[in-house]
Amino acid sequence: MNERADGRSIRLFASDADLSEPPPLDDLDQLVRFVQDHDGVLLRYSKGPRVDADSGPSRDYEAAVDLPGLSATTVEPEPWWPRPAEDWVARRVCKYAELGEQEGRYAWLLTGDLVGHGPDHEPLVVNVRPLARITTKALDQAKALYRQRFDVGRDST
Repeated sequence: MNERADGRSIRLFASDADLSEPPPLDDLDQLVRFVQDHDGVLLRYSKGPRVDADSGPSRDYEAAVDLPGLSATTVEPEPWWPRPAEDWVARRVCKYAELGEQEGRYAWLLTGDLVGHGPDHEPLVVNVRPLARITTKALDQAKALYRQRFDVGRDST
């Protein structure tokens, strides 16, 4: 249990058993199948579940506010998406890949209970259950596909 600034407790992880290193997903195809086969999959870049549990909930450093859960991002394709699921997944993984470039951080998939949205509209979750870790190989494949199939950096104006 972690404590919020207002003194209320937050259960960041569903159980202590969830603090171990999640199993790896070694390639993009495996990652896409995993996302398609599970409901409520979110993506997080951090030093992993154990460090997140010890550190407590995410923080909005700009506003100096503790958030009511861990920040994550969506990775499941939206129902309206007309392109292959691998395009969506690769794009979502790449949008925050720079967060995984910091020492000791990596991409991992999770599910949990939504408790709100952060200042950048990111899902905030508690009762987190780690699902899988995305390996460097799978990330590199996602980056290659993203660069191949998208006009990276072009905005919608």
